[in-house]
Amino acid sequence: MAKEHPAGKDAAIIRLADGTIKQKNLLTGTEVWTVPGRGHRPLATSEPDLSPIEAADHGRYCAFCEQRYLETPPEKSRLIRDAEGNWHKLHTLSAEELHDTVAEFRRIPNLFEIVSYNYWHLNHGHVPSEDEHRRMAEYLASGTGFDHVMQLVRARLMASGMSEEEFAALSDSDKLRQANGFFSGGHDVIVARRHYVHGADNKSQLASSGTLTPEEHYQYTKFTADAMAELYGLDPAVRYVAAFQNWLRPAGASFDHLHKQLVAIDEHSVQTQAEIDRLRHVPEQYEDILHVAATRKLLLAQNDHAVAIAGFGHRFPSIAIWPLHAPQNPWEVSDEVMRSVSDLLHAMHAATGAEVPCNEEWYHRPPDVNIPMRWRILLKWRISTVAGFEGGTRIYLNTMDPWAVRERVLPRLEEMRAAGTIAPMKLGDECKVSREMLRD
Repeated sequence: MAKEHPAGKDAAIIRLADGTIKQKNLLTGTEVWTVPGRGHRPLATSEPDLSPIEAADHGRYCAFCEQRYLETPPEKSRLIRDAEGNWHKLHTLSAEELHDTVAEFRRIPNLFEIVSYNYWHLNHGHVPSEDEHRRMAEYLASGTGFDHVMQLVRARLMASGMSEEEFAALSDSDKLRQANGFFSGGHDVIVARRHYVHGADNKSQLASSGTLTPEEHYQYTKFTADAMAELYGLDPAVRYVAAFQNWLRPAGASFDHLHKQLVAIDEHSVQTQAEIDRLRHVPEQYEDILHVAATRKLLLAQNDHAVAIAGFGHRFPSIAIWPLHAPQNPWEVSDEVMRSVSDLLHAMHAATGAEVPCNEEWYHRPPDVNIPMRWRILLKWRISTVAGFEGGTRIYLNTMDPWAVRERVLPRLEEMRAAGTIAPMKLGDECKVSREMLRD
């Protein structure tokens, strides 16, 4: 007689007699199997490019680099660092001011939006606010700004299939209407300064989240959270702002240059809705997840305000960073909580390694939802391809089980903690979490 499957948190991770490990995502119901013998493969999905870096290309490696500011839309804000190491935020610079400072991080509109300005305009009647109209007029008032915007409009229309003749036939007014999204769009990119690490001599030495300092990563994370809050004010129809980072092309990146993306949408995400539905039936579901992590030895790291665990029930090997205490959205937390979350996330990126394609996904409570959903960040290693078996069964094959993730990550974290390249934190068996830590 077949054994009955356990339910609830007891079904989160089951090891069968042959070594197969079955996992269930307690927030979505996704079922994942790790089959013996399929996980012995390298995490990097391609051979590193060891070709030398040309010194003449410094600052011009891709369109996100610091010497190519005019190849991206007019920026909304930037973070700079002064000679004393203090951080400052600058807003809405003119085209002439772009090269007066070097941006450590820039917030720019995406040239090729997932959800376009026209989507918001035609479906919701969205138009630029008075401040956005003023900003656009001021930017276009200078010759450099006007030429910059026209160059970008041309690039976008050419990419959409318009011919040179068709573009030339458009009036300036028609062209400028295409630029509204640069000043009142809902898809932003947060771009880091460095393309390669300092002192790099070949193209394999890309600057990733893990190569930032803990302080740089904190500024990057907080800058992203602040931008999320602003995008919720774009239009009354905004119901969710998706925040994510695609690192390397196998994970969906257009450029191998560190950046995050923020996309405002007019619906709750499918993930959000599934989570809401489950929380209505099992309000303690978040506590159950940490309970499973604590009792199955899946804790990776912990500090005063956050914990990192080897994720379970995900299609790819994953690490989850959970803020502790009562639920808050990322733009609502204190600087201490933000720094705690950022420090753990930075350490997990560093332990993963810049050679591993990965997605960083932020989950949070939409402002129009009154269920106390929790902000957390998931780091997914994109080391396998979803194929026919998964598509036909909706059972996903994850090549590494959560304990394999822990075994890979913990030694690296211990080395980096000893070297002082990550922030201070407890590791592995030093970590202690309880249900009460999610309540105060």
